[in-house]
Amino acid sequence: MPGLRQIDPHLLSRVAMVPVAPVLFAQGKRLRRTTPLLPDAALPWSGRFDSRTSTGQPALRLLVLGDSTAAGVGAQTQNEALPGNLARELGTRWGMDVAWIAMGANGATAHDLVERFLGPATAEPYDFVFLTIGANDALGIRSRRAFGRDLRVILSALRTASPDATIMMSSLPAFFRFVLLPNPLRFNLYLHSQNLEREARHVVADYPGVIMSPPPPPYTEGFFATDLFHPSASGYRDWAEFAVNDAFERGQLT
Repeated sequence: MPGLRQIDPHLLSRVAMVPVAPVLFAQGKRLRRTTPLLPDAALPWSGRFDSRTSTGQPALRLLVLGDSTAAGVGAQTQNEALPGNLARELGTRWGMDVAWIAMGANGATAHDLVERFLGPATAEPYDFVFLTIGANDALGIRSRRAFGRDLRVILSALRTASPDATIMMSSLPAFFRFVLLPNPLRFNLYLHSQNLEREARHVVADYPGVIMSPPPPPYTEGFFATDLFHPSASGYRDWAEFAVNDAFERGQLT
């Protein structure tokens, strides 16, 4: 194809969308109109898991930071969403009590975290940070460069505030498995999300003590909430179990 060599390969996922842009726009508009809007998980956005095998040491301090999945959309409470499930998985593995807190917003991009949540997230140190971000950057067709720049700001600030913390970043959603999304929207969204994920893995590799989960396995029956987009309570449980188990099995958590 003439001129292809002059195109930055990092831009190809966005370039590929150009010929089908009118179709993608129409499909996206239809989805926004027909997809039910689920609320955030109810307050409080903080809690505690008390381990039966705790040795009495101070509770592990867990921060869950990110987008709608940090806000618990799809679950009734944060105890049923990522924070509560991560606390149970980590606390059970380590035999520790876990005090958890969630920060984030539905629709947040990496840039939104920098602008709105990085201050509160770095106001005190944590022992474990779970970062779930990137889905809305993919949905907004943000560039790989912009996403990577914001992610570096986030990780640098978190590391400075919590120098001894383990920081785990989730992989981006497997959009090609979202039956809610019609093609070509599904394929193009997945293509771009993988571009952003490659950038995220490149950035994460530069930070000691920061790990990133692998792509998720096939979603189980009941994984999605009623909007067929966000996890349900059982979906959050599966997600937390997968992320923690994988990290232990690969020796990233001991």
